[in-house]
Amino acid sequence: MINKYLSSPSKIFLVDGLGAFFTALIIGIVFTNFQEYIGMPIEILISLALMAVIFCLYSLSCFFFLKGNWKPFLKTIAIANLLYCILTTVLIILLFHQLTVLGLIYFIGEIIVIGVLVYFEFSILNRIETS
Repeated sequence: MINKYLSSPSKIFLVDGLGAFFTALIIGIVFTNFQEYIGMPIEILISLALMAVIFCLYSLSCFFFLKGNWKPFLKTIAIANLLYCILTTVLIILLFHQLTVLGLIYFIGEIIVIGVLVYFEFSILNRIETS
């Protein structure tokens, strides 16, 4: 699968951007309106959604406008995604007593999905550096 993205690296930006778009929609619109079913404070939900919007705009801009030298841009979003996962993990730990089962399932699932994406992004970067 990594080889698929090596031949067309801009596709990973599309995957990343679309994922961030859906994260922003789910957290920013759905969860803020049904916060009591998630347990995460609304201010934090809005902050997480805004981060997802920024990641979405960044990745989709890279997908549509970047024609070469994409490696530093991929490294940037990979690190940003990793930091987002770390932040979400810290929030789960700090706010564990407030989160509902649905909230825990969503945020742990999100960490897993983004973690897999980060793995692919760093794997692509590693393959490019060693080739």
